[in-house]
Amino acid sequence: MSATTAATSPAPLRTPFHDFHLEHRARMVEYAGWQMPLLYTSIIEEHQQVRRSGGFFDVSHMGRIRFTGRHARRFLDRVCTRQVFGMENGQCRYSLVCNERGGVRDDVIVYRFDDDEYLMVCNAANRAKLLEHFAAVRGDLVFRIEDQTTDTAMLAIQGPRVMEIISKLSREVPTLRRYRFVEKNLLVLKMIVSRTGYTGEDGVEIIIGRRMVGLARTMLLRDVGSTEAIVKPIGLGARDTLRLEAGMPLYGHELDETTDPLSAGLAFAVTLSKGEDDERIGGFVGQDALRSIAAAGPPRRLVGLLLDGRRSPRQGMEVRDGGRTVGVVTSGCLSPTLDRPIAMALVEPGAASVGQALAVDIKGSLEPATVAALPFLKKA
Repeated sequence: MSATTAATSPAPLRTPFHDFHLEHRARMVEYAGWQMPLLYTSIIEEHQQVRRSGGFFDVSHMGRIRFTGRHARRFLDRVCTRQVFGMENGQCRYSLVCNERGGVRDDVIVYRFDDDEYLMVCNAANRAKLLEHFAAVRGDLVFRIEDQTTDTAMLAIQGPRVMEIISKLSREVPTLRRYRFVEKNLLVLKMIVSRTGYTGEDGVEIIIGRRMVGLARTMLLRDVGSTEAIVKPIGLGARDTLRLEAGMPLYGHELDETTDPLSAGLAFAVTLSKGEDDERIGGFVGQDALRSIAAAGPPRRLVGLLLDGRRSPRQGMEVRDGGRTVGVVTSGCLSPTLDRPIAMALVEPGAASVGQALAVDIKGSLEPATVAALPFLKKA
């Protein structure tokens, strides 16, 4: 890197929990323009901590964009693949934002506060791209967009014992259904608490004002990191292995601007039929392309792969059926829970049957693999 490039490159952003990470001796890395903890102890140890008890994740790097005003809902129905019309107050909905060809700009979660007030949580790497896209397609709709990412903090607490902690602070939160949220005041700490999850475990996500992080550490994270703590800090490394076991897509791996959501197994998050409101807003961006893909059948299918041996597949490795390449690995790791290599891959429809024998080309060696149903880890 030249001195000129180094001088002009923006410094990575720091989340409001940056000091917490340093105090707990995290190994920090740059990720999507942010300084983030990769791990504190080891990926396997942190992964197992979440599966058996609980973990704290700093997810403040994810974008938080608020939409308010008369046409806020109509605009979201213009840019989101899943219909926002009909959502209830306090409901979260997983959706996607697509380009005109049906490729995925990002996968997002939309929170409805009221008919004219919504919050969108998006991936850190795509926040700027989405804001540009929204400005380009808003037309004459009347609403306000406010990027609240750097003014707020977001944390996730996930694991089978997490509700033991939450129930001591609130009776209401443990009764929340999946993909619901509530606004809570814990003394002077104002929070948005949701129950979505990205690990396959139970838990909550909490959004607070940036200035409230010190108070949150005192009230919510007081014992995090201690030897006998129910919840311990978890880095990006274990977050990735956890979500892979849970069969959840990651943008830049299972999703990108050349991959449509139908191929990625996300048809549930795409409203293809045109309703009354679609006629007014012209449908969502990419809807016509996705309808054509659905009619013809998706050209690829996202599948799980269970591999023999101990060698872990990585993104970009070829999936073979005999001597023919039939797909490509999108994510892979040695599963700490299953104690064997697993992967997700986009393959031809004819290579997507559960139980089908395939192989992954790992540096010139064809490692046997079997197509498996997703998710790999099925929780009650």
